[in-house]
Amino acid sequence: MTDTPHPAPLPALRTALDARLPVTARAWLDDALAEAARADSAPLDASPHTLPAWELRFAAAGRRCGPEHADTARVLLLAEAHPGPVTLARLYHQGSAAERRAVLRALPYLVPGPEALPLVEDALRTHDARLVATAVGPYAAAHLDQHAWRHAVLKCLFTHVPVDAVAGLRQRARGDTALARMLTDHAAERTAAGRDVPHDLHRVLALAGQDRPQPPEEC
Repeated sequence: MTDTPHPAPLPALRTALDARLPVTARAWLDDALAEAARADSAPLDASPHTLPAWELRFAAAGRRCGPEHADTARVLLLAEAHPGPVTLARLYHQGSAAERRAVLRALPYLVPGPEALPLVEDALRTHDARLVATAVGPYAAAHLDQHAWRHAVLKCLFTHVPVDAVAGLRQRARGDTALARMLTDHAAERTAAGRDVPHDLHRVLALAGQDRPQPPEEC
């Protein structure tokens, strides 16, 4: 299980991505990052209806870098441009699922406080397993309150997201009796419905203070 809420350092992300990109994609990314770095110097009277060049690159990252590398390329672009909360929210709400994942992944690098939690909460309301898995990353580990975090763990079980995706799981689940009760109730509901109890539920329950959900006592 993952146990750290800290994201990978940006230089390490860039080095790993460069090693995987073909020459043409690497050159495209170099240009895109340079445009993103110039974002702060854009004229203040620019038309609000004209997207900055780096945002167009953000949308094109999947086509230019490949879908398997687009998340990382977009995180690097966001970190370089350092957009404010309004731009982040717009990129998230108007973006594709892949673009939303990138925004969520970039939050630890961009937002030091809990201001972006509405984006995490929105992702956790979806049934997109990849979006949920990204939403329970380092930013959620650092800023979700314990009640919301417990429900995020349950959402992973509901959507078949491996609990290894939950950053800081060991630290936050250990000794959490309220989480243990929620997991035990969930296991009992699945058993009563003739459904299997996920192995991941037992793993988290062990951290929360119980090894296995106990069967109901017979009357």
